[in-house]
Formats: sequence, C-alpha cells, structure tokens
Amino acid sequence: MFEEPEWAEAAPVVAGLSPVISRPRPAAPSQVKGAKRRKLLATLQALEAASLSQQPPSLTGSDSEEEEEERKKKPPKKASFTSASAAVGEKRKKKCQKQDQEVERKKCCQQIILGSGCAKEEKKKRKCQKQVSSNSAQHLENVDQTGHKACESTCKSSATKDPPKPSPGSSSCNPPHVLSRKQWRNRQKNKRRHKNKFRPPPAPDPVPVRASTEETEVPPASKPDSPEARAEALRARMAQRLDGARFRYLNEQLYTSPSSAAQRLFQEDPEAFFLYHRGFQGQVKKWPLQPVDRIAKDLRQRPASLVVADFGCGDCRLASSIRNHVHCFDLASLDPRVTVCDMAQVPLEDESVDVAVFCLSLMGTNIRDFLEEANRVLKPGGLLKVAEVSSRFEDVRTFLGAVTKLSFKVISKDLTNSHFFLFDFEKTGPPRVGPKAQLSGLKLQPCLYKRR
Repeated sequence: MFEEPEWAEAAPVVAGLSPVISRPRPAAPSQVKGAKRRKLLATLQALEAASLSQQPPSLTGSDSEEEEEERKKKPPKKASFTSASAAVGEKRKKKCQKQDQEVERKKCCQQIILGSGCAKEEKKKRKCQKQVSSNSAQHLENVDQTGHKACESTCKSSATKDPPKPSPGSSSCNPPHVLSRKQWRNRQKNKRRHKNKFRPPPAPDPVPVRASTEETEVPPASKPDSPEARAEALRARMAQRLDGARFRYLNEQLYTSPSSAAQRLFQEDPEAFFLYHRGFQGQVKKWPLQPVDRIAKDLRQRPASLVVADFGCGDCRLASSIRNHVHCFDLASLDPRVTVCDMAQVPLEDESVDVAVFCLSLMGTNIRDFLEEANRVLKPGGLLKVAEVSSRFEDVRTFLGAVTKLSFKVISKDLTNSHFFLFDFEKTGPPRVGPKAQLSGLKLQPCLYKRR
C-alpha cells in the first residue's frame, strides 16, 4: 500500500545495524524487539509525513521536533550496544590473560624439568670426559684458547638476553675441562693398572732348582676364561700348597730330630732337600736383611788369608761373596763345592780353621755336638760366628752362658734386628765340661711355620 521513503531504508545503516532482511543473525530478544519498534516508527513517520504534506506548513516544525527527539533517543541505544560489546571484549581479554598465565606456568614447569634433565646430562658428559683421556699430552696442553673465549662471549651474550627455551637435546655452553700435565700422567697410570689387572699372566721363565716354593711354574694361558686355563691355574695352586705342606713337614723333622736322622732322610729322598731349600729361601727373601750378607760384610773387612768353615752352607752364597778359602758342609749338595756330611762330624783336621760360621744352621736336637765340632776344628783364638732366628731364644743369657762352658768367649752380640740375632765368640781352649754334662741353655725353640 505505502512506499517507504529512502531515509527509512538508511535508518538502520545510520544506527550501525545491518538490515534485518539482508543479514539475518541470531540476536537477543531485546534487539529483535528494538528492530520491530524501529520498523513501526519508520512506518508511522512515513504516514505522518504523507499526512503533513496535506496540512498547513505551520505544523512542519512540530514534526521536525518529534524527529529530533526520536533521533536523540537512538544514540543511547547505540551506546548501550557498544557498552555491551565492550563488556564482552573485556571478558574475552580476561579469559585470554588467564590462558596466557596457565601457558606460562606450564612453560616454567617444563623449564624446571628440562633444567634438571640438562644437569643430569651434564653430569653424564663429565663422567664420560673423565673416562675418555686424550691420546697425547700435547693435545691436552695446546687447547684452542680462542674457542674458549668465543664460547664464553656467546654464553655471556645469551645470559644478558632473554634465555631461550631449553630443549632436551641442547646442552649448556660450558668449556671442556682441561687437565694439567700431572693429572694426565696420573690418569694414564691408572689406565695401565686397570689394563694389567685383566691381562693374562705372562709365561714365567724356567725356574732353577734354587727358586722358592712361592715361584712355581705356571704355564701361560692364551684365554684366561677358558676351562683349560682355569684348570691349569687350579693345578698350580694345588701344587704350591702341596709344596708348602711338604716344606713345613721337612722343617719340623729337621728341628725335632738329630742331624744323623736328617741326613738319612735326605739320602733316601734327594728331592726333599731341594724342596726344603726352595721353601727356606722363599721365607728368607721376605726379610729386610739376610744374615749371610751381614756375615760376608764382616769377613770382607778381615784378611783374605783366613780359612773359613761354613756349617750348613746351602747354596754356597758365603763362599761366592768373599775372597777367603771356604770349606762348605751340608746334608745334601746344591753346588759342586759342597761336602755332604753330618755337621757333627766334618772331614777336617784339628785346629785347621780360622773362622767357623753357623748361619741359621743350628738345627736338630744335638746343637752341642755342632759347637764341640767347631771347637775341635778352630785354631786357638779362632772366631765363631753364629746367626740364628730371634724367636728361638727364650733367654739369651742362658744360651751365652752355655756356649762359654764350651770354652768360647763372647766378643760381640747384635740383638737389634727383628728377625735374627748375631753373636761373635772367640775360642779360648778345649771344652771345660764333660760329654755327660747337661747344658740346658743350648736347647733352642724349633722354628716352625704355621699352616696358611
């Protein structure tokens, strides 16, 4: 029926709202009511304008005033719409801020976790650096200092700027630990020791007859973990234990039986003497000083023309250490210079020797026979040298008193050594006591070795 004027179509555009027909959208019920009301107002205004055109011009002013009042009413509606949109925007901003804060908290937690992971990785790397040593000391000393400076500068610049997000694969820019020359040498020594622990034992040289029982022959093993190598090692240990047991048995027989019985024992089993001598040398090697070396040192200070008789010579070490002529006596022979005999009856003439030596050889239960035989072969004023294990003496004074009754005078004694005692006697004449007289001071304790 009626045609709408142009300003009625433009009214929704001016008010900042899209036409209802062209852009339909879900709106609040208040907004829908406003749009209908504006439509009705627009139609009413059109009708009024049509009616006013027929009325006198005096009424136009009132019409314009009504339009102005309506226009004044429209801005508050626009303001209310803008305020609502502003409130919605503020809510959205608050939600975004909350989300940002939660994201930042998650990032901080990740950084802390990754930081602990990086610290663990750094510890692992340091351990690896300690285990892995450089091939030469020059490579360790000539470290590129410019590289360290550049790394330090980059670290400083990165510290001043915002720290980047740590990643699990990345590591901190720490310069490698540089070893000094002394530290490098110590590390190389420790490596060699560690390698030598797991190396198979080298092939031992052929052991001579005079070697100790501890140094038994062990065949080389190409594969230390093979059953053959284990069997050979076990066999060697068992053989060593067996030799040690036989040595202890022979040692006990020599100390608890007379010299004649010991001589028969070694005549029946010649290998027994070799075994005993190996074990004896193994025990004496552990001492800080061997008594035979001390006796040889004293005799080298005397004239080379003196004749020496070595009772219980063993391997003739004393005869090889001095220039004097030496008569060597023992129960079995380990050297061509040895005369095999009982030391209580040596094949020498009376008063034919200047020095008589008993170096760890006062063994057996007939020690008195040995000293009387030494008195027989010594010249008047001759020298008797005795070296014996310190643990065998219960009372040194009683021993010295018993020896003086066999016409020996004490010249010197050395009790400072922890393993053996040294005595020097001078012959004053024939024995002053008869063969039936008892000398309790000559009974020494047997030197027995404990089982290990």
